[in-house]
Amino acid sequence: MSVLLGVDRLSVTYKSGTPALQNVSFAMNAGEIVGIVGESGSGKSTLLRALLGMLSDGGQYAGGDIVFQGKSIFSHSQGDWSHIRGKRMAMVFQDSGAYLNPIRKVGSQYIEAIRTHFNISKKAAHAMAVDMLSQMGLDEPDRMMNMYPGQLSGGMKQRTAIAMAVTMEPELLLADEPTSALDVTTQVEVMKRLTDLRARQGTGMIIVTHNIAVAAHMADHIGVMQHGALVEFGQTSKIITDPRHEYTRRLLDAVPELEGNANGK
Repeated sequence: MSVLLGVDRLSVTYKSGTPALQNVSFAMNAGEIVGIVGESGSGKSTLLRALLGMLSDGGQYAGGDIVFQGKSIFSHSQGDWSHIRGKRMAMVFQDSGAYLNPIRKVGSQYIEAIRTHFNISKKAAHAMAVDMLSQMGLDEPDRMMNMYPGQLSGGMKQRTAIAMAVTMEPELLLADEPTSALDVTTQVEVMKRLTDLRARQGTGMIIVTHNIAVAAHMADHIGVMQHGALVEFGQTSKIITDPRHEYTRRLLDAVPELEGNANGK
């Protein structure tokens, strides 16, 4: 398998001088799913934004490198990034549905997004959108295309946003707590759709979550973050059954049913 992403001693600081990431290093192959777990403030979301070159105001790279498909992201121009973000590397936020324009129909936004990255007709883009909405388990996708975001439930909006991201067939999908705002049934459905996407398109994914059970179900490898540092990284089965770091053990102790989940993975 080819290396999709390599992170080498990455450090990020903010204006206060407080380090948000400290010497974070890991690598993943094409088509793999990596789960990044940790409590709020551990640096998980900063890591995703750093990978996408979208640090929040005041954030700056303080050291290290990020290599995507064999090329350092720091060598990319703004023009390069316009072709990478959304197409080759896509992001799904915790409440991505909130980013939908409330005064435009879902179909109008979806079709425009597709045609930004693919040189196809509106009819073909509409067909792509309807197909992906269906694959995300949404009923009556044709009718949904004619609805406004305010007419959709929170779960429907989140799945629509995920569908829009994965329609671009990204090589790497970054997902920041993509299921935390959803009810349990919808969480399971979305997780299944994401793993199906990996199987179907070979999309690599980094799933950020505070819930190590989510990572255990989905990921090939798990990274554990604490205070901006990646304190443990390894194969999911190894992390779950033989954690080396005390913080990892505390996360696992908070979810006692995980052992059964891991054995059934």
